[in-house]
Amino acid sequence: MTNTQALKSPSKRENLLTAVQGPLVGLKVLDLSIIVAGGTASSLLADFGAEVVKVERPGTGDPLRNWGPFANGVSLWWKVHSRNKKSITLNLGTPDGQGLLKKLAKEADVLIEGFRPGAMERWGLGPADLHAVNPKLVMLRYSGFGQSGPYKDRPGFGTIAECMSGFVGMTGFQNTPPVLPPIPLADEVAGVFGAMAGMMALYHRDTSGNTDTKGQVVDVSLFEPLFRLCIPHITMFDMLGINRERVGNDFPDAAPRSLYKTADDRWLGLSATSQSTFEGLAKAMGMERLLERPEFKDNAARLENRDALNDELNDWLGRRELKETMDQLIPAGGVVGPVYDAAQIMDDPHYQAREDIVDIDDPELGSTKMIGVVPKFSETPGAVEHAGPTIGEHNQRIYGSWLGLGEEALAEMTGQGTI
Repeated sequence: MTNTQALKSPSKRENLLTAVQGPLVGLKVLDLSIIVAGGTASSLLADFGAEVVKVERPGTGDPLRNWGPFANGVSLWWKVHSRNKKSITLNLGTPDGQGLLKKLAKEADVLIEGFRPGAMERWGLGPADLHAVNPKLVMLRYSGFGQSGPYKDRPGFGTIAECMSGFVGMTGFQNTPPVLPPIPLADEVAGVFGAMAGMMALYHRDTSGNTDTKGQVVDVSLFEPLFRLCIPHITMFDMLGINRERVGNDFPDAAPRSLYKTADDRWLGLSATSQSTFEGLAKAMGMERLLERPEFKDNAARLENRDALNDELNDWLGRRELKETMDQLIPAGGVVGPVYDAAQIMDDPHYQAREDIVDIDDPELGSTKMIGVVPKFSETPGAVEHAGPTIGEHNQRIYGSWLGLGEEALAEMTGQGTI
């Protein structure tokens, strides 16, 4: 059999992979990144129909596969984070692997990578090399500190980005150490920014009115997207010489906003940071007297007397159970909500009505649930078609449909360690 012969008939699972939907159907994405940030970007694109091909190292795959927790010996992080993606293996450290990547890049719209700056160039796979074979390619480049600047060669994970963005310095209580987030927040925020930026670059490429418009390079660091969301601490420091301090669960710029414990040992989030919302809350609680006190007359006064206001709210809420509180405040326009864990989320009828939790059948996990697709599109909704694939599960499918390679060629490349 030659390397251009027809492939085997696709499996039932592979047939399911063709039933994609969403506004990005037809978009081809190569994801060379590892762990979280680039994978978040490609996951969002895949949720809405893009054909995302995850390029993994032969034998070991993406290190995310080693993140717990595990079920049936399989990483649940991997299964959710790499849903809707196809997996191929490719050794980028060999000349044959580099040549094969260029052929794949020629067929792609977007390439995502997350290596240390300079690594792709050393492999002959930098922007100039890839644009030589595909001038319209959009290249998303993830790194800890970006492709330029004095820190560009430093190793960088999201934890360091969270620290250096200013976010961690503002998180926690005044008399306690700063607090890191319990999720890879900087990576995931960078992933969202990257997906957005990639679509901007594609929009420019495809709607400029010039058929010769080329793709471009999008430089996404891990620290800058989270830094971008830390408003307005830089301007505040520049204009007022004030550093944002840790204030626990309160909001430094408006009050009241915090967490409050109810009589049944539940926690309730409450926010009444506009004047009308605060007035409505006081009336709903039967505490109109708060509106008559000068220390609570407006937001500036409430901020100055935040502790006294929280004492009033803690006293009222601490004498009532969560359901009673919700039933009384929500109909009156109170902006309140319970602190949820996973079990409570899964039991909530609003999550169910919004289809925010979906059922998936997976060959390795069996039947399982995972987070649904957001946001909701009226005409071209996305979908979760399958959970994360096994290593190299789609070698035959992708190398065949993209490059026309058959079983014999794939077997030879496997033996050589190329794939």
